Amino acid sequence: MAFDRVVTGSLRRHRQTADAIFRGMGSSAACEEDPRLNEYDFHALYGALGEDRKELKAQAGGSMRDFYKGLKQALRLWSEDALAGPLPESWGQFQQRVAAARENIQGRGGRRVLVISSGGPMGAFAQQVMQAPASTAIELNMQIRNTGICQYFFNAETCHLASFNGIPHLDLPQRRDCVTYG
Repeated sequence: MAFDRVVTGSLRRHRQTADAIFRGMGSSAACEEDPRLNEYDFHALYGALGEDRKELKAQAGGSMRDFYKGLKQALRLWSEDALAGPLPESWGQFQQRVAAARENIQGRGGRRVLVISSGGPMGAFAQQVMQAPASTAIELNMQIRNTGICQYFFNAETCHLASFNGIPHLDLPQRRDCVTYG
């Protein structure tokens, strides 16, 4: 498989993922870095919970299950502009940056474009393409598996979701323990 373009967020884990993919393919590629593909600050979401939501805030330090249950609620509050504290970006700004990254991907050419991002932007990207409500972005974000693959068909004017969150590279009995979320 060859790619016409490779676009990653600017996080270290994005570059590490790109490096691992190309090492596994026995090739290399120049990567375009687009920080608009970076994850939202989930620690800031928990930090922005007001005094009236102490129980929800406490979930950040709980079990992984509690953390994600709390995060889902914090995301919902964020999408409704109902968080009390300061945030690095509003839900609207997050949506705008993901839309701008998508427009850049669509508008800059290439038939096969590999995009490496994080769960939040991936969920928002799919939600926007499907023209679904904010709650869909949150639900999709909570389902993202690490190394999950989404496929889109696109041109400069339109984009269509073909598959979401596939893990064919891990669908072997000896690799099932590699399936993780987050």
